[in-house]
Amino acid sequence: MGERKYKTKPLECWQKAKEIRQRYYRDYAEAKEKGKLRWCGSAWTLEAIPAGLGDDVEYMSSEPYGAAVGHDPVFAEECQEAAEAKGFARDLCAYMRNYWGSMYLNRFAFGGEFPKPDFIFQTHICCSHAKWYQVVTDYEDVPYFGIDVSAGPATNITEHGVEYLASQMHDGIEWLEKVTGRKYDDEKMIEAIYNECRSTSLWAEVCTFNKAIPAPLDEKSMYSLYVLIGLKRTSREVADFYRELRDEVKDRVANQIAAVATERCRLMSDSQPPWAFLNIFRYLQSYGAVSVGSLYTFSLNGMWEDKEDGTWGPATPPQDRGIELRTRDEALRFYAWWTLTKPIWLAYYDAKAKSDLTLRLVKEWQAEGVIIHLNRGCETTSLGLMENRSALMNAGIPVMTYEGNMGDARDFNEAQALNALDAFMERLGLNRLDE
Repeated sequence: MGERKYKTKPLECWQKAKEIRQRYYRDYAEAKEKGKLRWCGSAWTLEAIPAGLGDDVEYMSSEPYGAAVGHDPVFAEECQEAAEAKGFARDLCAYMRNYWGSMYLNRFAFGGEFPKPDFIFQTHICCSHAKWYQVVTDYEDVPYFGIDVSAGPATNITEHGVEYLASQMHDGIEWLEKVTGRKYDDEKMIEAIYNECRSTSLWAEVCTFNKAIPAPLDEKSMYSLYVLIGLKRTSREVADFYRELRDEVKDRVANQIAAVATERCRLMSDSQPPWAFLNIFRYLQSYGAVSVGSLYTFSLNGMWEDKEDGTWGPATPPQDRGIELRTRDEALRFYAWWTLTKPIWLAYYDAKAKSDLTLRLVKEWQAEGVIIHLNRGCETTSLGLMENRSALMNAGIPVMTYEGNMGDARDFNEAQALNALDAFMERLGLNRLDE
């Protein structure tokens, strides 16, 4: 067919990303036998706060763990059935049910018994977060502290909202000292904030390189790369990894090294994917189509801001703003403001705001269509999806939807989804490259 071929090659830092992830779960599982503290909370928990307890503290992020379980459909179904046997409804958050089921079965996805935390430190932004760890703390009999981060959308951050969140952080530090018996170290907390800001800004910068044609990364690979921020974004090792990734992806753009050698169509997605069926992204490639990202992939763990040239780009970390965090209150107030600027939370307040932002992404990343996952496994990322679909279609953007579940394979029909993809590709005027 004479399709243009771009150069392509694997990422050189891919193995390092795998090693960091594997070590993360191993360190959590082995923490107690090494005399370390162990805690858990959501991927959006204010991770830098417990960092002030010392270097011998290991943390497990709950949503990435639920996704890891979901990637193994056999184990995931056992976990979901264990949660359902306790009386929990099947339409609850799939990650939450995977976590609960793993806990009830006392089986850790990475081998051995399910590791019991010493305490829980959690934030609340979606309807599942508060109840998730209420169930865990009751079952495991461990102390629990929750912080409400629902202080308004990123488009309307107020002084009151910043103070509301920062004051809860102050309370959280006092609680941590009480339940652990440790003296809190503000310098370690400030260092963790610096690392988190650097990690989340660098990931956003990595995502901006996918504006290039050909795209240096495909979304399936991006899922494996962004997760390190959801695991341990406050560590220097993770921040340094994203600097290395940024440099490598920048080089791929300069040398036109593509994620998909036959790229001829650029798409975007929405919501978490069905983790047990990531082959749908490989199926797109059989048409020469590449998914270059989504609001979810870009901003679940990335922080963004408007740039002077009118584009969407990485948020400027405090180090590059000339901001020095010297006291606990200064650090917590900045951390509160930084947290509240998270763009993905816009969808939890206003469907139109998400639609406007998605249209902006389609334009800046030069996408020719959008694939929306009607995800039964997550109530919050599914809010307003049909309104988003209408806004895209009204703007002349081709849209495809398919039903599924990020962590429960019972809610996904692979044959049906692939048939829908075939029809969508036909609408875009594409045929299989091997035909």
